[in-house]
This record gives sequence, structure tokens and C-alpha cells, in this order.
Amino acid sequence: MDALYPRLLVTRFAECFRFYDAVLPELCGAVRRKGDAGGPYANWDVDDQAVLVLFDRAAMARVAGTAALPASAAPTQDAVMLVHRVADVAAALAHCLAHGGTPVAGPTDRPEWGPGLRTAHLRDPEGTLIELQSY
Repeated sequence: MDALYPRLLVTRFAECFRFYDAVLPELCGAVRRKGDAGGPYANWDVDDQAVLVLFDRAAMARVAGTAALPASAAPTQDAVMLVHRVADVAAALAHCLAHGGTPVAGPTDRPEWGPGLRTAHLRDPEGTLIELQSY
């Protein structure tokens, strides 16, 4: 049983599916267990533990009874971020960008966050903030 795993509710399911299907194996060794670009559900696991699930936002809104609410609001600060520990931040960032990610902050040493910590930040096709880190 999975103790906890992130489930992203996305409006651009096919684009997000292609992005995560391309980058998760390289970033963390996750393999797709269910789903395809047609949606509305897909998940990736590492050692039979869920790492990430994508679910179509409209499908969940119907279940939750929130379909009449707006899908987005005015721009705000991020409320969630996915973090992947990687061996090489620059290489992982290049890999993600080659598969549709959008750069936010390039590879940067962050000793104030921890000894030897290096990060880069990007967004997936839906706009979810992702941190790549090594230390």
C-alpha cells in the first residue's frame, strides 16, 4: 500500500502525460504502471510505490461537485512543488526542458539551504513548479 503520493489534477492531460512519461524514468527511475495520453488517469511507480499520479481536473471536479467553479484564478504564488533528487542538476534540467518543461531558475549552488546543495527550477506543461536538487 502506498503511504502517500502526489496526484496532480491537470487540464492539459496529454501534454503533462508526455512530459512525465519522458522525464520520470530518468529523474527517479519511475515506470508507468497505468494510463496513456488519452487519460483521464496515469501513474508512475518506483519499486511498486506510487511516485506520481496524473488525473484529469474536469473528471475530478465532476466527482467532487466543483465543476461549476472556475478552473483557475488570478496568478498567485505557488502552493505546491514537486522535488526530485538527481545526480546532475544541469543534465536533469536539460532533459526536462527537452521534453516540454519551461525554465524558471537555472542550476544554482545554494549553500544557505544546505551543505553542497544545488538546485534548478522549472515548470511542467501545466505550470506545476518542480525543483531538481543534488547534494
